[in-house]
Amino acid sequence: MKRKLIPIVILAAAVAAAVFFVSRNRNRADANTITLSGNIEAHESVVGFKVPGRVAELPVEEGQLVRAGEVVARLDQGDYQQQLRIDEANLGTRRAELGLATAGSRPQEKQAAHQSVLDAQADFELKKHDLARYQALYEKDEVSAQVRDTAAAALKRSSAALERAKQNYDQVKEGVRREQVDINRAGVRTAEQALEMSRIKLGYATLKAPISGVVLVRHAELGEVVSAGTPVVTIADLDHLWLRGYLSETDLGRVKLGQAATVKTDTYPGKSYKGRISFISSQAEFTPKSVETHKERVTLVYRIKIDLENQAHELKPGMPADALLDAAAR
Repeated sequence: MKRKLIPIVILAAAVAAAVFFVSRNRNRADANTITLSGNIEAHESVVGFKVPGRVAELPVEEGQLVRAGEVVARLDQGDYQQQLRIDEANLGTRRAELGLATAGSRPQEKQAAHQSVLDAQADFELKKHDLARYQALYEKDEVSAQVRDTAAAALKRSSAALERAKQNYDQVKEGVRREQVDINRAGVRTAEQALEMSRIKLGYATLKAPISGVVLVRHAELGEVVSAGTPVVTIADLDHLWLRGYLSETDLGRVKLGQAATVKTDTYPGKSYKGRISFISSQAEFTPKSVETHKERVTLVYRIKIDLENQAHELKPGMPADALLDAAAR
């Protein structure tokens, strides 16, 4: 009887030892696993026009996939195109004015001014001879002093007219003043900048997707008048999501940036998603009310971010999820 009991005792001891080692290894594995809960987030871009106007085109719907650079909305461009034409005409006028200023006077104008100088010179010589003749007659007492003085006054007027003719001729030869040319050049530069701004504003009337993603929300409707900065559509990058989680203060030293993580959701209980820690907050905060922590006695937590690949678009923004971190792999 005793011999029959010995194998049974040995077998029971072996089973107990196996159970002990398995339990100890499981507890050790659980101790090395950090579990935290959070929500799936997406990189979202809320886009709108930089200029006001009426929405003329809105070719996207909520849930539609768009590519970076694809047109998602367009304003009525009539006013901006009209302003562009006005600025183009204004620039043409300013350039024409500058061309006239730098071209100088026409040959006919120079010839006429030179002829005026010759005429004034001839008149001056005539008035000078008249004064000399009347002065000689006055000395012979053949004419009165009034006649001589009249001739002297005529000579002064002729001299002044000659000086004015010479000055006018010099101005015609020189052309427009240098200061006026500088003003005309500045006018051309101002008109060029105004035209460029009109082109930029016309370009702003077309709204393009800044990233590739899915249209989450379409805020505007066709025909709606929107102001600058008003949200028109919200686009989310569903290919690269991230989990917002909160790490307890006692676990902070057990994780690091770039550490691998496994994320699971209630929606797909049989699937797991690989991720990596891309952000760990350097400042503690109190546990958000919407997050349930595994260690309720710890009130201070650190926000972390786990980047996820989501090529199949199974994960959605706002979806609750759990992340498993292997502290032993740190």
